[in-house]
Amino acid sequence: MSEVLVQASGVHKSYGGVRALRGVDFELYAGEIHALVGENGSGKSTLLRILSGQLAPDAGTVALGGEPVRFGDAAAAMQAGIATVTQETTLVPHLSVAENIFLGPRKPRHWYGIDWRSTRARAKEMIERLQLAIDPDDRVEALRPDQQQMVEIARALSMEARVLILDEPTSALTDDEVAALFAAVRTLRQHNVAVAFVSHRMNEVFDLVDRVTVLRDGSRVGTGPISEFTRDSLVSLMIGRELGTLELSEHGQVSRNPVLRVRALNVPGRVHDVDLEVEKGEIVGIAGLVGAGRSSLLEALFGAVPRATGSVEIDGRPALSRDTRTAMRHGLGYVPAERKTLGLVQDMTLRENLLMAEGSRTWRLRRPSRARENKVVADAIARLGIVTDSMDSPVARLSGGNQQKVVLAKWLAIQPKVLLLDEPTRGVDVGSKAEIYKLLDQIKEGGVGILVSSSETPELRLLCDRILVMYRGRIVASLSREEATEARIAQYAIGHHEARNGH
Repeated sequence: MSEVLVQASGVHKSYGGVRALRGVDFELYAGEIHALVGENGSGKSTLLRILSGQLAPDAGTVALGGEPVRFGDAAAAMQAGIATVTQETTLVPHLSVAENIFLGPRKPRHWYGIDWRSTRARAKEMIERLQLAIDPDDRVEALRPDQQQMVEIARALSMEARVLILDEPTSALTDDEVAALFAAVRTLRQHNVAVAFVSHRMNEVFDLVDRVTVLRDGSRVGTGPISEFTRDSLVSLMIGRELGTLELSEHGQVSRNPVLRVRALNVPGRVHDVDLEVEKGEIVGIAGLVGAGRSSLLEALFGAVPRATGSVEIDGRPALSRDTRTAMRHGLGYVPAERKTLGLVQDMTLRENLLMAEGSRTWRLRRPSRARENKVVADAIARLGIVTDSMDSPVARLSGGNQQKVVLAKWLAIQPKVLLLDEPTRGVDVGSKAEIYKLLDQIKEGGVGILVSSSETPELRLLCDRILVMYRGRIVASLSREEATEARIAQYAIGHHEARNGH
């Protein structure tokens, strides 16, 4: 076994009356990829923030290379060799790869200014170490999302990082981009870098890591080589019980009565001549690579893209909306992919967030009844199983899974005819995912039409009656559940249909 690079011993951390970590131990060895898993709210993020210098523990110790450390901030941890890469990159888009790798005062210098030749040469060394097919002079804004993530990693290596924390780095990446990122991470392992990896996707954990540590309710409940676990045993350890079999209603039993009909929908540069229908009581999926137009399509339907043209009907009535309030009046609800920034207002309470859509779709002369509002919120908490100590708690205190339930509850409060969902389980743990799937199934059974975009093909195949595949802004395939194999969806998503048609 290699040397222990990072060792956390008996770490405690509380936020007010909430105990986020309860005497957690964690060891990270040089040259290993170590997964940290657990449900939302299990303490993963808190532990990582302590290791990366963003938080100080209430009790316990952290040692780096056998020496006790107590970082004052993230910059101190970075100077000590601990770097963090998250799903939200911190790159400067209009600067080059080399400039981003050596951002700030770290560029090599002459007495008269920056030594750009040395800067590019050193950046090239970092790029080649990760086996990346990019140029130091490429602008970051022109790179794919996975390449941007790797530039972040290259920057960490340029600081001689011995420890790399990867916190949900794959949430916005396609399967091919994830494979490229993992290849780079395995290269780091060969250079004796210790990698702490967080992901809610179990297939990624089993594909990439050497060891795994499981947190539950702020405590470590298991650790060991990944080979000692199965998917079911790991999930059971995470949630403290058997997950059980997820039973959804039968697919294909829909009304044959379109609640949503779209014809020739266009968004300049993003969506081209889209036709689709969603029946009452049907879940229709949208598959496609990042940038294929999935999100732009949903935004256009919800009136968030005023330049959209074409025909949209809800229950047979014209409903092409130029703003979101009009879309809500037509019976549309929209759950965006970016929960924290677009789905919720983090500084507001659970109650305020949950009632936001209902209160903003119409003009009111007087405030609604407080008793009625309390009933709406209480019913939503009970129906969706939202875990909270109070309906007036700040929504920021909730786990990711419970925040996503609040976003769903916000739109269910307006009783939509059509629900638009973009990446509905991004950043949500396996237990909460199952609960959200069951909830969507119930909503469908109530006659609501659901249009859901997801980068996770297994999720679409589980949930949907039909799957539409987008490529370069167009719908290029409509597949029944039986036809929608992962291989067939991937073929259409990467444009193989064009090759077969001779284009």
